[in-house]
Amino acid sequence: MKNVLWFVVGIGAGFVAAHYVNKDPRGREVLAEVDARISAFTDRIGDSYREQEARFSDIVDEVKEAAADAAAAAEKAAKSTD
Repeated sequence: MKNVLWFVVGIGAGFVAAHYVNKDPRGREVLAEVDARISAFTDRIGDSYREQEARFSDIVDEVKEAAADAAAAAEKAAKSTD
């Protein structure tokens, strides 16, 4: 419980510090630069995620197609033995 208290106190202190830094024009510039870097980072992560998702989607589609072809071939083979 003590750790949670320190965590909450740390978050509160961070907000207070950011508020005071934001009052100064130079501090505002620094915070804007940090925000821009975080936004750029999250954009890159999002792009990478969507790229990987598209790759996996392509692989899944290929596997589905191969499974359908195999099922059709098995069905054809089963019918030819009748």
